[in-house]
Amino acid sequence: GSSARTARARPSGAPTPAMALEIKPETLKFPFELRKQIRCDLFLRNAGSTAVAFKVKTTAPKKYCVRPNIGIVAPGATVEVQVIMQSQKEQPADLAACRDKFLVQSVETTAAEASQLDASTFQKAEGKTIGESKLRVAYTTPAMPPTVSEEGLASPMATPAGRAAANNGGGGATYDND
Repeated sequence: GSSARTARARPSGAPTPAMALEIKPETLKFPFELRKQIRCDLFLRNAGSTAVAFKVKTTAPKKYCVRPNIGIVAPGATVEVQVIMQSQKEQPADLAACRDKFLVQSVETTAAEASQLDASTFQKAEGKTIGESKLRVAYTTPAMPPTVSEEGLASPMATPAGRAAANNGGGGATYDND
């Protein structure tokens, strides 16, 4: 018979390392413009009581620059990570539904400095829990007025710029099968 109890039982109320690191936003939004570097900030907050090491990976490493891409978040602290999309010479084929993704790995650490972290820090091992949070990328149209709050927008179709973008092939995009 199979036991209902899991081998990695934790004392009740103890947060798992994955839960200790709060990552905002879950979707990185880049107001896409040709031939421009575009920055989006990621905030990693450690809600736990022990230091958490993090590492940021992406499915498109040539397209994005991540600073810092590895580091430590002290208990109760927040670290700002800059994600910079390199200047693109042409409009991406997946502009309507970007397939780029980021992975934030996190693990409890006793290290005091990022220089003490290495590849083994994030390797899976017995008794070590590595949190993995997947983040999506979305392109937005830079034509949106910055004064409108996200809550105030019913949909991008509500603005003339949004309607123009939708009529421009944004809605009925065709995908090439690789």
